[in-house]
Amino acid sequence: MTELESFSRQQYLNLETFRKSGVGVKTPVWFVQDGDTLYVLTVSDSGKVKRIRNNSHVNIAPCKMDGALLGDWVSAEAREVKGQDTDRKVDRLLGKKYGLMKTMFGLIGSLQGRKNTILEMKVNE
Repeated sequence: MTELESFSRQQYLNLETFRKSGVGVKTPVWFVQDGDTLYVLTVSDSGKVKRIRNNSHVNIAPCKMDGALLGDWVSAEAREVKGQDTDRKVDRLLGKKYGLMKTMFGLIGSLQGRKNTILEMKVNE
């Protein structure tokens, strides 16, 4: 089983990002997979985005909504990606996976004026 197979039927992944001090911060998030790449849509000024801009190394693991692990931690690299093609692809994949919940959260976010960004994660070989 490849490291990404443990994510294939999961709704959440636990994303561990690292502060400048080296302390890890774990956050359960929605995600989608496209081939060997995982994507997360999140608020652009969130702590996890700021930490990834400073340090691209992350650890990821499949988890429940509360962050309880359902598999092993995997080392990965994350980066913020921009572009209309990626935005459309990730939006379509999230809509297919999360349906009405994704639509509702998107509507609430846009009403609150939130700006989102996409994080791309690739497992370290």
